Amino acid sequence: MCDLSVERSLASHFAALEDPRSAPQSRHQLIEMIVIAIAATLSGADGWVAVETFAKSKEPWLRTFLELPHGIPSHDCFGRVFALINPEAFASCFRQWSAAASRRDHCGGWQDLAPLAQPQ
Repeated sequence: MCDLSVERSLASHFAALEDPRSAPQSRHQLIEMIVIAIAATLSGADGWVAVETFAKSKEPWLRTFLELPHGIPSHDCFGRVFALINPEAFASCFRQWSAAASRRDHCGGWQDLAPLAQPQ
């Protein structure tokens, strides 16, 4: 049985990550960009163009658990936002999430990101 608890969600592990953008420049939700980037990377994306391509090809699936009120961010948007994020803080959040997600009681695969993206 899959453990999809809030303790394993991306949203809970990345909640403390500071969004470096000012409010008027925050068209896309930071957590949604993080979820997309992680899912794309786990699927083999090796740059922001590949992340955008992945997101566009998986948009119907992504919309089952992400709001995406302004659609899929562009590759330039991903690059700008991730360049502003504190890398040490991001790495800490990612390590904590990956440790929780790697417990033996998970389902496995990047498909688990869908229910883990939002707190339950």
